[in-house]
Formats: sequence, structure tokens, C-alpha cells
Amino acid sequence: MQSMKGFEEGVEFLPVNSTKQVEKRGRRRWVLLAALLLGLLLLALVVGLLVWHFQRRDVQVQKIFNGYLRITNENFLDAYENSSSPEFLNLARKVTEALKLLYMEVPVLGPYYRKSAVTAFSEGSVIAYYWSEFSIPQHLEEEAERAMAKKRVITLPPRGRALSNFMVTSVVAFPTDARALQRTQDNSCSFALHARGKEVTRFTTPGFPDSPYPARARCQWTLRGDAGSVLSLTFRSFDVAPCDGQNSDLVTVYNSLSPVEPHTVVRLCGAYPPSYNLTFLSSQNVLLVTLITSTERRHPGFDASFFQLPKMSGCGGSLREAQGTFSTPYYPGRYPPNINCTWHIQVPNNQNVKLRFKYFYLQEPNVVLGTCSKDYVEINGERYCGERPQFVVTSKSSKITVHFHSDHSYTDTGFLAEYLSYDSKDPCPGMFTCGTGRCIRRELRCDGWADCTDHSDERNCSCNPSHQFTCKNQLCKPLFWVCDGVNDCGDNSDELACKCPEGTFKCTSGKCLPEKQKCDGKDDCGDGSDEASCDTVSIVTCTSHTFRCQNGLCVNKGNPECDGETDCSDGSDEKNCDCGLRSYSKRARVVGGTDSESGEWPWQVSLHARGQGHVCGASLISPTWLVSAAHCFVDENSFKYSDPTKWTAFLGLLDQGQLTATGVQKHELKRIISHPSFNDFTFDYDIALLELKKPAEYSAVVQPICLPDAAHVFPPGKAIWVTGWGHTEEGGTGALVLQKGEIRVINQTTCEALLPQQLTPRMMCVGFLSGGVDACQGDSGGPLSSVEANGRIFQAGVVSWGEGCAQKNKPGVYTRLSMFRTWIKDQTGV
Repeated sequence: MQSMKGFEEGVEFLPVNSTKQVEKRGRRRWVLLAALLLGLLLLALVVGLLVWHFQRRDVQVQKIFNGYLRITNENFLDAYENSSSPEFLNLARKVTEALKLLYMEVPVLGPYYRKSAVTAFSEGSVIAYYWSEFSIPQHLEEEAERAMAKKRVITLPPRGRALSNFMVTSVVAFPTDARALQRTQDNSCSFALHARGKEVTRFTTPGFPDSPYPARARCQWTLRGDAGSVLSLTFRSFDVAPCDGQNSDLVTVYNSLSPVEPHTVVRLCGAYPPSYNLTFLSSQNVLLVTLITSTERRHPGFDASFFQLPKMSGCGGSLREAQGTFSTPYYPGRYPPNINCTWHIQVPNNQNVKLRFKYFYLQEPNVVLGTCSKDYVEINGERYCGERPQFVVTSKSSKITVHFHSDHSYTDTGFLAEYLSYDSKDPCPGMFTCGTGRCIRRELRCDGWADCTDHSDERNCSCNPSHQFTCKNQLCKPLFWVCDGVNDCGDNSDELACKCPEGTFKCTSGKCLPEKQKCDGKDDCGDGSDEASCDTVSIVTCTSHTFRCQNGLCVNKGNPECDGETDCSDGSDEKNCDCGLRSYSKRARVVGGTDSESGEWPWQVSLHARGQGHVCGASLISPTWLVSAAHCFVDENSFKYSDPTKWTAFLGLLDQGQLTATGVQKHELKRIISHPSFNDFTFDYDIALLELKKPAEYSAVVQPICLPDAAHVFPPGKAIWVTGWGHTEEGGTGALVLQKGEIRVINQTTCEALLPQQLTPRMMCVGFLSGGVDACQGDSGGPLSSVEANGRIFQAGVVSWGEGCAQKNKPGVYTRLSMFRTWIKDQTGV
């Protein structure tokens, strides 16, 4: 009761009429309680965030670093090549002890060090290659990487008596993908090879070529040469899984015996044609080749070889003639990493020096454009790198110095340059001088074609109105480029006069309609062109401009077949699309010519007539059918060309001098079907179908090309490739290696004006009115290859006829293949 009294004495009684005060007191209590709860919640949140933050800081990340160091007071022993020898194990133990001492002196490394292992030794005095493992707090990860990448010298403390005479310098390491880590117990796919004398040593992926390389594996090849040598490595055949991101199967070559990124010479995936330059050099007597497989796809792998050659004592030198040439070491092979070359060029005293780089390939991955921080050529204080067209550099005196630098990593083909002396008052005697210093023939000035890379030959011109159009920017362009849908002037002035008024749409016929009538599901143009290319695919009335599905319905999308998107409700636009793809990407940079690569045009066929060799070309459209030109099979008094037994078809062929090369298939013809309407005077309907006696076997160099639908459009200005073994010049001789040339579709109206009364709707003009690139005798029957959606290639035409070869204003004429799609289907079922 006493406590109750105490309690009662502390209570304040309010008058009855003070009800509002009573209520107010009650609310304040709940507010205080709510505030207290909220405060507790905020406190818990802050504590939680702090706990999360510090826990996050304590998250440990496993880091593997691959590196190398130099032991300066040891001589290399042959026993060091054997990782099981006592000598190797003893020296490796010293290296790992030294590394541990080094890491303990670095605060960001010492507490988190786990272990190290030596993987190899090489000359110089002795270079040790190793990996070190750390478990580092996540927030220190970047700081640890910087510490490891800093070159250090190990200073051994007195307590390290066993290492007191062990001198180590140049200790450096870099983060490594854990997949690339070499573990001592993982030697099932590890190989050590040493070059002997001048012999070539061959090695392949396990199982090559009869079975695929191992799935989800890590393989490595340690390549060595004698002291004082460098290694030349060549991949003679290369086919691994296609490049598709971080999990690709990957072959990497290192200018080292440790897989450190700064010493990467090349990374390879996918497939390469045999003729592609896959030769790489080292800067010392070792290379490391690794294969990391992340997939289970079946590919044969690679066949490689290497040999040793003496190390260059130096490169560059003094050039004192009035003119000459020079190049990077081993050009047109790839230059080695880690070299410096300097050329001091001097011409007669009263002349200046002009350098012309004919070929220039100093490309390196992950280099910001224009920085030239890795491989470069330096002239007059300016650096040049990357991949450049022909360019000229001049001096203001009779002397010039050219310096070439290659770092430790990725290498390229390099450059080929020529130098000459010239009079600064007349740098191009009898010729036109480009703004870049390049000399071109005077007749190329103001011809509508940019022969100077800076377009200086086409500026300040007076255009010839009979065959040239004057752009607003004063450039001259061929008349046939006007209104072809391509901005050839650069300011679009060649296309401005061709447009309908703003807010309207121009039909193929030239008729202008309100924009709202485009893609409204109705044929307002009358020719279907307003419904032919719409963003949203819909069913429309069938016209000559629409694609007809197998179910009879038509869609308004332009060129929908085999573009990777299903546009027909029955999926027929994506059926029978096993065509128009090549195993090898168009990655070759052919030096000094237009030779094709093996497998670049796998549908190209060479037709040999008995006793005459190559006569015509053809294209493969299915395992048993070829397309060619009907005029190839017109009989003459001396030879019955229409007889299929007189012909042999060679598939997968690149060089006419190598008819029995690996991959080439030889086939006899079963029958020849020339179009019944073919006219051997006008060359109208110039198309023929050839059936093989036995089906072709598809391979990396034998594949079919896609046939275009009847509504497929190849617009004016579109780039298309013509290929063949025909004459390389009018009246010349045929080519041995398959030739390729990029040409453009020419507006049909322009072509009809150039070749009056000679063209029919079944013909198309492709080429350049300036001449220079064209099909010629012996190319007849070959394909026009057009790269369409997703890199798939369609055959636009068949080489048919022309007036001469590559003459001005005389473009080549080709059979328009889309006009014959129904006939081909009826005859072959394809």
C-alpha cells in the first residue's frame, strides 16, 4: 500500500471540464512510443548497414597471379627443362622462398599470401616463371594488382641465409584466369618440345585430325629453342569452336613460358583458311601455346609446327641511295615482339625525301584509336599505328629518320615502304600531287573517283555535264549515281532532287503518295512497293514486290528469306536455309592482289571442258545441282559443249594448278539444262542448270549459295562480289588463283542508256562506269555473291556478257537470278 500511496501522490487530478487536456496527454504518449520504435528501427538499420559493410570488406577473393623473375647469378642448365629433376626442384624451392619473403614486406600482399609454384625456367641468365595465390579482401583487390604489377628487386634479409647468394630482379606478375593456371598434377595435356638444329617440329591438338580435341580441358605446349635463337611458329591448319564471347574455346600464344597477358602474341578462335598468315615469332628462345576449352563442341583443332632461327643482332640501318625500299623484319610475315628498328635515310643534298607506305598493318587489340602507345612507327615526331591505306610522309631536307617499335604483346604484318628523292618545287613530275604527297596520273584528276585518300584530286573541279553530276560541295560524281538511293556526294545532293515532297512517299514507279498510305496494308502504288519494306510485318495482297509464303499468303517485309526471323505464319521464309554461309570469315588482308582465300567462296565451281582446262564458272546450289550460263554450252563445229560427258566440275578449288589438293572434289555431269528461251545472239535468258552424277560432300570449302526469291531486291549502289578464274585483263590470260572483285549494282535506267536496245528485264548491270573492275573471259557462268542479313550470302546474278572487260562506261551484264526462281524450282526442286 505504501508504494501505492507514493504513486498516488505523484498523480495530478484535472478538473472534469479539462477533457481536451486529458486526450492530449494520451496522444503524446503514443507519439513518444512511435518515435522510440522508429529510433530503434533506424538504429538497427544503421547497425545492419555497418555490419554488412564490414562483412563485405572482409569478403575474401581468390586471386591467381602469373609472373616471371630473373635470377642474375645462376647459369641455365639443361636439367632445368625437366620439372622433375633435382636441379629444377632445388631452384624452384629457392624461388618460392624468395617470393614469400618479398610478399611479407608488402602490407597489401603479405597477410593474404597462400602459396606459389614455379612452372618453368628459361635462359637469361635464368628466368623463372611462376604463379602465386592470394586470398585478398575484396576492397584491396585493385591495390594488390597494382602492387604485383610493379617490378621489384628482392632484397634478402640476414635471416635468409640459405638465400644469401641468391640474387633476384625484375619480379612482376599479373592477374590470370584461373582456367589458365598450370597445376603440377594436371599434366595429361601438357607437352614440352625443343627445336633441334634447323629441323621443323610438328605438334597438334590431341586426336587431330581424326577426332576432336578434348572438351572442357586445358592443354599447353612449352616450345623451346637453343640459347641465342628465336622461334617461328606456324599454324598450318586451324579450326576450333567459333568465337562467341568469354566462354569460347581459345588458343593463346605467349612470348613467355608463363601465361601473362602483357606477353600475349595472339589469341585465336574460330576457323582460318589454310592460306591465312598464321606465323608468329618470339623475341627470345621460348613460346607458350595454350588451349582452353569451355565447350563440348566437336572441332578438329590445329596442326602447328615451329623451328628456331638465329636471333637478329639488330634491324634498321642507313639507307643512302636515291631511292629504295624497307620493311619491318620478316615482312610479309609478322614482325616479332619487343624489337626496335631505326632507319636513317639520306638522299642527294639538293633533294627532299618522300616515304610511301604501300602496306601498313600495326593493329593491336584494346588500343585507343590515335594513341599509338604499343606498336608504332615514328617519323618527324609523329606516331603512326593501326591499319592504314597507302600514305605518304615527306621531309623538308635530304634526311629523314624512321623508328619502328614493337612491345612485348600482340604483333601484326607490319609495313612495306619505299623512299625516293624529289625536287620540292615539283614533287610529282608530270603527275598530280595529292594533299598527302602521293602522286597519281593527271587523267585521274576530276574523274569522279577519289584516287587520293584525302579526296584532293576531286576538289576544285569543273564537272563534265555530259557524264558527271556537280555536287553542292563541288565534287564531281558519275551521272549514273544520281537518284540511286546512295549518298555518293557526302552531302546527299545527288539524291535531293529525286525525293517526293516532304510528308510523301515515292513509289518504285516514281509516283508520290501521302506518307500515311505507306505500310497500311493496301497496294496504293499499284506495284506493291509501298508495302514492300515495313517495320512491322503484316499479311498483304501479293504483288511482284512481296514475298509469297508456302501457304500462299504474302508478307510486306523486304527480302525476308533466311534472315533469322520468322515472318511467315508457316515459317516457310526460314526453311531450306542451309546455304550462303562460309566456314572462314572474310578476315584475310591480301597483300598486293585480289586473290581469294581458300573457303572464302565455297560455292564457286570451275568447269573444265575435255582437253581445254577451265572454260566457265558455276555455283553450287544443292548437293546435286549447279547454276551456270547457257552460252557456255553452245555447240561449235569443233566441240559439242552441250554434251555433259565433255565436262568435269571441280568444287572446293582455289588454285587451277592444284586440282588434286586436299578438299578439292572432282565431279562428272549427268545432264545440262539450258533455258529453253536462251537467245545466243542477245544472250537473253542466259542461264543453265547442271546436275552432278554424284552428290557433293559439304565441307569447309564446299557449301551451297542461297538462291534469291522472285521478290528479292538488290538495290542500285549495293556492293556485290564477282569471282572467277577468267582473264585478269582484256586479251590476257586466265588466273591460276581464284580472283575476287567488289563492284556495285548500277541503276537499270542508266545502264539502258549506256547499252541501248541491248538490255532485257532478265539482265542487270553491275560494275563501275570508270572501269577497272569487271568480269572477263573465263568468268562466264560464275556467281555474283551478295552479302545479306546475318552475313548470309545470296546469288544475285550469273556472269553473262559485256563489251570488252573493265572499260569505261561499259559495265558488265549479268543474268538476274531472281527472275528465274520459279524455273529453277520446277527443274530441280531446290
